[in-house]
Amino acid sequence: MERTFILVKPDGVQRGLIGEVISRFEKRGLKLAGAKFMPVSQELAKKHYAIHKGKPFYEGLIKYITSAPVMAMVWEGTNAVAAARQTMGATRPWEAAPGSLRHDFALEVGRNLTHGSDSVKNAEAEISLWFSPSELVEWKRCSDDWIFGQN
Repeated sequence: MERTFILVKPDGVQRGLIGEVISRFEKRGLKLAGAKFMPVSQELAKKHYAIHKGKPFYEGLIKYITSAPVMAMVWEGTNAVAAARQTMGATRPWEAAPGSLRHDFALEVGRNLTHGSDSVKNAEAEISLWFSPSELVEWKRCSDDWIFGQN
């Protein structure tokens, strides 16, 4: 089962949209494997955004992600990375498909509510950065056969 990392960023938390985000992923059929509500340290922020170090917007990203708590989550399912990104919508909210989180709740790139892994490889790296193995739960949901079953 593929896993992906999802973050409800400070704007989503401040706007009271954690429940909406979780609801959308649950309704999509993805299964929650880990979650924690937490502040983001400077150290964690710098590791998470290391790919952007040296870019003009880097310091703003660090300031933003550490400005309020976040909800860090791991979701799993068939093609979890692609399904989660589709559920979130395009990075630019004005390009996001109707019904996606970013289309329905965001107007600005810098306040687009969520972060989601963009590949399986990056999902693995982000999950290991934000979660220890003991914080992830292996479990069988009673509806799994109805969601992931094969004919």
